[in-house]
Amino acid sequence: MNFSSGVTLAKAKLKRDYPWTKINQLDFRFRGKWDGGILLGILLLLTSCSQPDLPKGIFTKVERVISGQTLEILDKTSKIPVLQQVRLAGITAPDLKQDPWGVKAKQSLKQLCEGKKILLEGNLTEKDRYGRISAYIWLDGILINEQLVKQGYVLAETPSIYRPVTSNFKTQYSQRFNDAQEYARLMGYGIWNPEKPMRLTPTEFRDQQPQSNSSLP
Repeated sequence: MNFSSGVTLAKAKLKRDYPWTKINQLDFRFRGKWDGGILLGILLLLTSCSQPDLPKGIFTKVERVISGQTLEILDKTSKIPVLQQVRLAGITAPDLKQDPWGVKAKQSLKQLCEGKKILLEGNLTEKDRYGRISAYIWLDGILINEQLVKQGYVLAETPSIYRPVTSNFKTQYSQRFNDAQEYARLMGYGIWNPEKPMRLTPTEFRDQQPQSNSSLP
């Protein structure tokens, strides 16, 4: 699905105080100027995408949500079951100290899947420098990573901020995540709220914080 052709009319000059929005080339001001028919067409275009069959993975239970992009599962592959942290692939959530978006992202992920049985699509052996595995989370046929983007709680991860552990996931669902992000932007959800937008990416925010006060990326 080529979403960009459906939003050609939305291209506009960017506000200078939102430098990080240059990636998407859309302006917050356009939310109130869309014709109802055009917006409806975009919604239909998004919802018309056929959902693929569930991928191969393992079923497990979410024990605890740590942030808007990290949760814990019980790893039973070792002799003694241990808690294993999982970073949701393909997205980047606001830092927990990035008020109020970080806490809202965590609350949303917690509401979606904490304590529930999920399908984990990922590599359980490859870990990042924080000891986390990277994975896609499925619940009742819904890709939770994508859902968080669509609701405006997190950003679709861009190539410039991919970690080595997520390299295998770089293109698998990137188009779906980009489409979900454009939808959230047009609707003004979460971090795209024109009344109170998030002005810094999580990476930019963490770069401005003392190292001892920064949260896990």
